Amino acid sequence: MAGRAGWLRAAVLGADDGLVSVSSLMMGVAASGAGPGAIMTAGLAGLVAGAMSMAAGEYVSVSSQRDVELADRRREEEEQEEDPEGELRELTAIYQSRGLSRELAEQVAVALHAAGPLEAHLRDEIGQRPDTAAHPLQAGIASATSFFVGGLVPFLGMLGTTASSRVILIVTVTLIGLIGSGIFSARLSGTPPLRPALRLFLGGGAAMLITALVGQLVHAAAV
Repeated sequence: MAGRAGWLRAAVLGADDGLVSVSSLMMGVAASGAGPGAIMTAGLAGLVAGAMSMAAGEYVSVSSQRDVELADRRREEEEQEEDPEGELRELTAIYQSRGLSRELAEQVAVALHAAGPLEAHLRDEIGQRPDTAAHPLQAGIASATSFFVGGLVPFLGMLGTTASSRVILIVTVTLIGLIGSGIFSARLSGTPPLRPALRLFLGGGAAMLITALVGQLVHAAAV
């Protein structure tokens, strides 16, 4: 599970953002009195722009995290070259702080230093492990793809034949999608699904309501 944490987080966030962003945009345009063509155009523009934004944002964010990891690795390499004995004592102290006796902590530290001192310090001093390393491209692709998939859901609302039915359908399918996303993310994290699903339901509903109100106000001010 740890090895998938990075891209799963990006994927869940992207799907939720796609659902809320695209549906809110479509709701705002629909509330302004625009026709189905304008609603579709706004939704498609938001879908593509949002997916590209999520990809770029996630890539830059995770790249920064990766830069920090590489800097930590270089610093540990330098410390190993300058003071290997001091690094061994430091590792011993870490194991002692975790409950090992001094004798056993020294034995473990010596054994791990013999096997690979750099990896031992990265893992036990800094908390870096190969299965939790940052992968910018993977996170960017996961985020953009999930945003695009989540953002497609509100378009089901365009199956409505009247303006009011389209608005109701957009809201309904989006809220159902948010509840499903909350349940899915809860199952991934091993937590009860009620709170995550309710949180997404209320947050997404509020976002659509506010955007619809803004759309109505802009329309009223323009006429």
